[in-house]
Amino acid sequence: MNPKISELLARIQQMELEIEQEMKRKRAELQADFEETRVRFEHEVLEQQRRFKTGILPYMLSANLLSVLTAPVIYSVLFPMLLLDLFITVYQQICFRAYGISRVKRSDYFVYDRAHLAYLNLIEKINCAYCSYGNGLMAYGREVVARTEQYWCPIKHARKIMAAHPYYTGFVDFGDAESYKQELEHLRAQLAEINQTNE
Repeated sequence: MNPKISELLARIQQMELEIEQEMKRKRAELQADFEETRVRFEHEVLEQQRRFKTGILPYMLSANLLSVLTAPVIYSVLFPMLLLDLFITVYQQICFRAYGISRVKRSDYFVYDRAHLAYLNLIEKINCAYCSYGNGLMAYGREVVARTEQYWCPIKHARKIMAAHPYYTGFVDFGDAESYKQELEHLRAQLAEINQTNE
């Protein structure tokens, strides 16, 4: 990889670490205690949050008509998402095993911690869980597809792509046939070494 690109990627990783540290500081400021997959707030913080909670009936009565009319359309996407989830999981369990690609640990991509927020009513918590599932599914699917791409076609595009997955920067440059032939097996071998497995 180009040394300048390697340097820039290292700086990006450093900034991501700094962002995570700042987010941890902010969580501590809100007195939230994280225990693996659970979140616990101090009693005083929970009481403060409850003061901002809107009851279900007032929430429903104040709902925007557009929200009510579009809710069935929004929630109808749940069925295709469930089907996609099933297909992604079966796909990687079969194909990743066959090619020696480390499998993606599905549970790492689904986070449902908003249920601990005392200022959300039941409807808001259901909405948050739905969004968490949808975004988690897209992230999970993206990781599976990214690993598939690195195995079968790790070549950068000629055009800039939006929000490239993390493996993309290590792909071979567009049009560089020699590097492609030299790097393909190395890039495939990297997939077997990813620590994040479900084995």
